[in-house]
Amino acid sequence: MKALRLMIAIWTCGALVLAGCGDDSSTETTGGGATTARQEQKTAQQGEESSSKGSATSQDTSKKPTVAAPSGPPPAELVENDLVEGLGPTAEVGDEVTIHYVGASYEDGKEFDASWGERPFTFRLGSGVLLPGGEQGVKGMKSGGRRELIIPPPLAYGKEGSPPLIGPNETLIFVVDMLAVK
Repeated sequence: MKALRLMIAIWTCGALVLAGCGDDSSTETTGGGATTARQEQKTAQQGEESSSKGSATSQDTSKKPTVAAPSGPPPAELVENDLVEGLGPTAEVGDEVTIHYVGASYEDGKEFDASWGERPFTFRLGSGVLLPGGEQGVKGMKSGGRRELIIPPPLAYGKEGSPPLIGPNETLIFVVDMLAVK
């Protein structure tokens, strides 16, 4: 189990950690306050996929979140839902970050891995230790924040999966708590 946890953390962490009852209307702005076209598209996609969200039972980042299976078909692209916006430094490529996470199956909400109850996971963002969807999803999080990531197969384990817990072409949900950014 520890080997699987390490493999998942290595491939996913940035993963990770999800449940979604966050505010769908949040968008990021660039320095001048203008929303970029990519951000507008992302926001529109999140609105259209609101039925794709899981739900965390608690937004208290001092407690382990639980993930419920969402309704509707899984999204084709990475979905990021800020459940709690942090107030600390923003995680960028090259930063050392420390997170807690819970990983679950999109299909049934069954948890396959979590750092809660053990040590938090520390890694250098952009080093490739997470799944591609995890790397993308953790980037931009602020310390103190909680984010749900819904990661489609091409950004997770793909058609091979990670037997026995993660099947082929499985969409994953991670709820990630950003504990520290250095």
